[in-house]
Amino acid sequence: MERERLIDIETKIAHQEHTIEQQNEVIYEQEKRLARLEKAYMGLMDRLEGIEGAVQVDKPEEEKPPHY
Repeated sequence: MERERLIDIETKIAHQEHTIEQQNEVIYEQEKRLARLEKAYMGLMDRLEGIEGAVQVDKPEEEKPPHY
């Protein structure tokens, strides 16, 4: 009886270790993907700032409303 209980506990621990390893792999891949997305985001922000600097934008607050 005690041996069966020990085997059951060892089996559960092995399963948990396997699950943890799988989760670690998923987290690692997500970290890599997040880093790529952050890099792409920063590149897009830089491009947007460059475009905004090159284009003159009319500021609506400087325009008088039509009723004046």
